[in-house]
Amino acid sequence: MHLAKWAHDLAESLLAEALPKRWAHSQRVYAQALTLAPALGGDAELLAAAAIAHDVGYAQVAVDTGQHMIDGARYLRDVVGADPRLCSVVAFHTSSPWEASELGLSEALAEFGPAEPQLVDAITYCDLTSSPVGALVDPADRLTEVLGRYGPDHVVFRAVSAARPELLARVARVRQRSFDTAQSRLS
Repeated sequence: MHLAKWAHDLAESLLAEALPKRWAHSQRVYAQALTLAPALGGDAELLAAAAIAHDVGYAQVAVDTGQHMIDGARYLRDVVGADPRLCSVVAFHTSSPWEASELGLSEALAEFGPAEPQLVDAITYCDLTSSPVGALVDPADRLTEVLGRYGPDHVVFRAVSAARPELLARVARVRQRSFDTAQSRLS
């Protein structure tokens, strides 16, 4: 768990004091990632590291474009020299492609591609099952909460509205993979 420990320490240094709610959310996303380890095999630690670091783009030192997924990935890549796959998972998490499109940042997002679908599904599941303050939450309720926080004229509202069917499909795929993994271990 070297990579995950490194990412945890980094995210804590950027978020815990300055953005305590974001830190609480990130800790729950990390805990959710740990529950997926059996289904991810060799990528479990990478997911754990991405989960704890997925929102570092909100830290003041990381803000560049204003799209926290890209900003976090760039900070991880350019400032701390993180693993390219870790940067990619952070860059593509949750509704990032839709937000990037809305903001004219698709080329910036492409710096981190191609996305790895299984890992993007997993980080999205972890993010959408974690409330803004670190409680477990139903993904559909989480999306409703996000939409309620932003008005219809906001880029996040538009992106999440467009992405909602795919985001829920990602959650369903992760749940199915986890179920299939558990069943195969029983047989």
